[in-house]
Parts: sequence; C-alpha cells; structure tokens
Amino acid sequence: MLARVYSCAVIGLEGEIIEVEVDTGQGLPGMTIVGLPDAAVQESRERVQAAIKNAGLPYPRKRIIVNLAPAAVRKEGPAYDLPIALGVLIMHGLLPPDAASDSLVIGELSLDGSVRHARGVLPMAAVARDQGFKRILVPEVDAPEAGLIPGMEVIAVPSLVDLVKHLRGVELISPQPAVNPEDLPVSVQTDFSEIKGQEHVKRALEVASAGSHNVLML
Repeated sequence: MLARVYSCAVIGLEGEIIEVEVDTGQGLPGMTIVGLPDAAVQESRERVQAAIKNAGLPYPRKRIIVNLAPAAVRKEGPAYDLPIALGVLIMHGLLPPDAASDSLVIGELSLDGSVRHARGVLPMAAVARDQGFKRILVPEVDAPEAGLIPGMEVIAVPSLVDLVKHLRGVELISPQPAVNPEDLPVSVQTDFSEIKGQEHVKRALEVASAGSHNVLML
C-alpha cells in the first residue's frame, strides 16, 4: 500500500512542503531514496531500520522505495527520518492509512528510536499553518519553538514508539501549549545559529559587541 506523509524543507528563509511517498517494489530487501536527497538523507535508511526495530516493531523485509517530492528541490539533513519511518509503518499496515494525513512531520531518529533536534522548525510550522495543516509533529526539544506559531496544534514527540502509541490512540501526547515570544529568554530570541547566510552582518555585529560599539540597524 502506498503511504504518503508530509514533511518540510527550508529554502533560504521559507519552508516548502515535501511529500514523502513510501511504496514497495520487486527485488531484494532494502530501501532506495529518490528525489534529490543529500548524503544525510540517504543515511536515513540505516537510522529508520534500527529505530523501528528498537521500538519493538517489525521492519518489512521488502524492497522499499521512498520518493521525496517535488524532485527538483534539494533535500538536506536528517529531519526526514521520522516521516520516512511513519511512511514505512503505514505502508506495512502497522498504522492506519490516514494516521498523519493532516499533519506535518519533522525529526531526526536515533538508533534507539528517540527523536532528536531538527533545524528550521519555526519556518516549517509557519508554512504548515499557511498550507492548512492541522498539526505539526516535532521533536520534543523543538516543541516550544513550533509553539510560537499561533493556530497550530504542536505535538512534542520524544520517541518513535511514543508517536506510534499516539497515532494508534493508545497513549495520547498532550499538545504543546502556545508560547508567548515575550516569555522566551533573550538568548533564544537572538541566536545567530538560526540565521541562514548574512555572514558579513553577523561578523560585524560580533565585532561591534566585542568592542562595545554602537550599531545602527536598518
């Protein structure tokens, strides 16, 4: 059964919806990922298989094809691990076909099935709301960042097994409360690691800060 899970890529400062399609084909067991993935995405094959196995779930001994659409968009980083794993479980009949149909899914998987930090959650949550998704499934550590976007239900996912229980209705994960930007620490609001590019500007601000100089920003 063809499974479809939605994820997101960050291009510049904007998010773009990525369809993660998972299906089976003829041939020896294994996973093939297509759709212009980088090396980190290709390595999802090993992380997904180990995470599913260590979550106590059966991994299908079939040839699995994963397509990341649109194919023209470069897919970078390990944040597609969780949506690929969900696609495999839906395709294998371990989750309902519509388990994540109205959700955007983001997260890197550890080999033990825990879900690690993903970069760019804020623009991903913003595009999810704009595209009409009801909820976003993100790593537990990134839930407060996603909670900055009003009008989105944020599910903080600690591990793959917890998410499977949630989607099966066995043990639900409480939604992340909305976050007021004014309540965040100043260090979170001014973290340069979340700014893509602008290297000269960031360097100038670092020099100005080190020398206690004034800065006029336009």
